Amino acid sequence: MLAASRKDLLLARLRADGRIVAKDLAVELGVSEDSIRRDLRELDAAGLAVRVYGGAVPASPAVVDYGARQSVATDSKRRVARFAASLIEPGSTVIIDGGTTALATIQALDRALSCTIITHSPTIAAALLEHAADVIIIGGRLFKHSAVASGAAAVEAVRGLRADRFLLGVTGVHHEAGLTTGDPDEAAMKRALAAQSAETFVLGSAEKIGAVSRFAVLPLEDVAGVVVDPDAAPTGLDALEKRRVPLLRAT
Repeated sequence: MLAASRKDLLLARLRADGRIVAKDLAVELGVSEDSIRRDLRELDAAGLAVRVYGGAVPASPAVVDYGARQSVATDSKRRVARFAASLIEPGSTVIIDGGTTALATIQALDRALSCTIITHSPTIAAALLEHAADVIIIGGRLFKHSAVASGAAAVEAVRGLRADRFLLGVTGVHHEAGLTTGDPDEAAMKRALAAQSAETFVLGSAEKIGAVSRFAVLPLEDVAGVVVDPDAAPTGLDALEKRRVPLLRAT
């Protein structure tokens, strides 16, 4: 089998199974394990897979820039956002992450709802201008890829805050790798926000389920639930259920 055809097969297996074990696939295809590992390195370099010990897992499509993400899985994000908006209760204090699913959550939120929203995203803050909610903006270095503040100043500002809930955005929700994102400073900021919240819920639109990015945010055990779209890949949802991850299914 030619290398190009083998890579196509590897990508198909990743989509179907959510993971590739290099040793097993080498035996199945009758090629060396080194050949499979080389293919996986090249897929990783192209942003199509993420190498892990013994093989690879699917790369998240949610790591593209903010503008491009606005056209990814839009229907799924709206369904997840409607459910996530219902988690914001009158009188509560809620931290809302940056990102396109978080923005869709604000768009689904009742404008008359009286609550306090904390965010490190200028995009989220601007979307709340016509809402009754009080808004607290966390400042810091602007990470333009996700339109959020990050860095040491932002993390330090978070330490003086407390919230009832945190609506966390990630680029990967995987039963083994946990919750991941594509930038180390952004991952640190998300951990800091989660640490100041009584409970954390993950915004898990379809393109994130079963996918992995390079930097760990939190283990699955540290969150109260993952809001998921029932139309997400069944293999990814089934794997999360086997881990006993609380899945909140949007409708």
